[in-house]
Amino acid sequence: MKNIFGNFGSFGKVKTQSDDYMYILEPEEGTSPLEQEKDKKNLLPFFAICLVIFLALTGRLLQLQISQGLANRYLAEGNRIRFKIISAPRGEILDSKGKILASNHPAYNLEIYPTDLPSDKQQRLQFYQEISQITQIPIDDLKKAESEKEKLQPYILRENLDRDTAMLWEVQLKNLPVTITKTPQRYYYNLPTLSHFIGYVGKITEEQLEQNNEYNFQSVVGQTGLEKSYKNQLKGTDGRQGLEVNAKGQIKRTLTTIPAVTGSSLMLSVDLDLQKFITDDLQKALDELGIQQGVVVAANPKTGEILSMVSLPAFDNNLFVTSGNNEQITKIMSDQNKPLINRATSGVYPFGSTIKPFIASAGLQEKIITTSTTIQDPGEIRVGQWVFPDWKVHGTVDVYKAIAESCNVFFYSVGGGWQNIKGLGIDKIKQYLTYFGFGSKTGIDIPSDAEGLVPSPDWKKKVKNESWYIGDTYHVSIGQGDVLVTPLQLLNGVSAIANGGSLLKPHFVWKILDKDGKVLQEFQREVVRENFVSKENIEVVREGMHQATTEGSARQLGNLPVAVAAKTGTAQFGNEGKTHAWITAFAPFEDPQIAIVVLVEGGGEGNSTAQPIAKDILQYYFSR
Repeated sequence: MKNIFGNFGSFGKVKTQSDDYMYILEPEEGTSPLEQEKDKKNLLPFFAICLVIFLALTGRLLQLQISQGLANRYLAEGNRIRFKIISAPRGEILDSKGKILASNHPAYNLEIYPTDLPSDKQQRLQFYQEISQITQIPIDDLKKAESEKEKLQPYILRENLDRDTAMLWEVQLKNLPVTITKTPQRYYYNLPTLSHFIGYVGKITEEQLEQNNEYNFQSVVGQTGLEKSYKNQLKGTDGRQGLEVNAKGQIKRTLTTIPAVTGSSLMLSVDLDLQKFITDDLQKALDELGIQQGVVVAANPKTGEILSMVSLPAFDNNLFVTSGNNEQITKIMSDQNKPLINRATSGVYPFGSTIKPFIASAGLQEKIITTSTTIQDPGEIRVGQWVFPDWKVHGTVDVYKAIAESCNVFFYSVGGGWQNIKGLGIDKIKQYLTYFGFGSKTGIDIPSDAEGLVPSPDWKKKVKNESWYIGDTYHVSIGQGDVLVTPLQLLNGVSAIANGGSLLKPHFVWKILDKDGKVLQEFQREVVRENFVSKENIEVVREGMHQATTEGSARQLGNLPVAVAAKTGTAQFGNEGKTHAWITAFAPFEDPQIAIVVLVEGGGEGNSTAQPIAKDILQYYFSR
């Protein structure tokens, strides 16, 4: 038999200590050389396939060991390194004198990473039993963490623990894969009337998280008020910790720490002492009247800075920060008096006679009247079968007396025309009311800011499918009918009269401070519109409002430490003859430092209900 491998006959020889084994491939007996050559060719594909498989396996091994070695090393590290977010404290909110209105308190939570839960059902149950025995947390509550097992974030088992409980549990649970974490929690000054403009924070929603990549799953964000408007300035920058954990999720050591950076603080123009006084005074007046709803807003008419904003009823914004208050929150939300609504910015009401200084300004500017224009007030105007009454017969009336005594017939005449007075007409009335900021948002730096309504013939046709009549113009001219205003809009318009004719943008925030108290930004007076009424005509209106406190409907304000200008208002609403009580005022008359608006919903007449509240506030403000 011939060896077909020639000199390679020793290939495949394996030698042991006792024997030599020779593996020789021999042709079958009777096989010709040609057939043997054919068999060799048939083996070539087999060897080629073996070679390809060998090279592929070798390449993959090299890739795993060399090319992806670093990545696989980090993957292995990830099994024992966990990154933890350090929540940044939000900046504080301060009043104009530096008193803290919103700050941060430490909060303690009991947390678990669901990925650390044992995969074995029996082991999980034992784990739950041990935790429940120490914490008294029901096992069913602990099992809820299993639903979050696909997530890498911690699951909060209990939040808002007091410090003593947190420290005790940290010791008792040290051998279990749970952790006690300390986070900053928002705390608000205990004065509910601050809540409407400060607002509150809450846990970020999935929708909010999708819209902003600067936040993470455990962020708290401003939901209402200044907390929302200035969320980017207040929020700070979160830190991060790298922790080494064992297979059970227990922390072995801290590897890296990037500290959190506290957010910027807001210093407001609000005076906390004034806010407290107004809250108490308004609440006392409402209690005596048996009424639930009322508003007071005060501002610096020269700058637009809000000094106080009180809307009653109010609510405690701390309830919305912590868990476990669902019953109280539900009660607030279902209250028919709607304490969550900021009536100062979102409540809309008929002006009543507080509109008259603005109608007078328009009439003077358009030369519909002058300071010499007079009428003989008969106590009413008749148009066909319709009667438009005054509240009394005023006799001979000029613009000063009309403002001071709140003469309806004079303003019917200025608005819609009567006898020798041509009248502005609804288009001009709308134009000037718009100049004073009515019918549009004020631009104040909190989210709730209603537009109010200045009606027009087109509006009435579109909304009511009715034509506009002279009676509609008369009604608007005395602040009745469909015209609606917010207390803040009225304050802003009166401030423009007080300061000589400049409509300003109202604002709460005076300064933005860094964590060390350094001023980053100071907000200046912002003019929205000016010179739409001459200073001479504005001065006429100012004088008429001053005479209201010396010989007109606001005489209770005539004996204060400073001279005051004011306008009362009684605004009918509904079909039952009820009225809202208004007053707006500014002082000192010669150089105004404060302008205020008082509204008592359903309070009757402005001179008898709202005026005493305004007097108390101005007495307090100028006697401090």
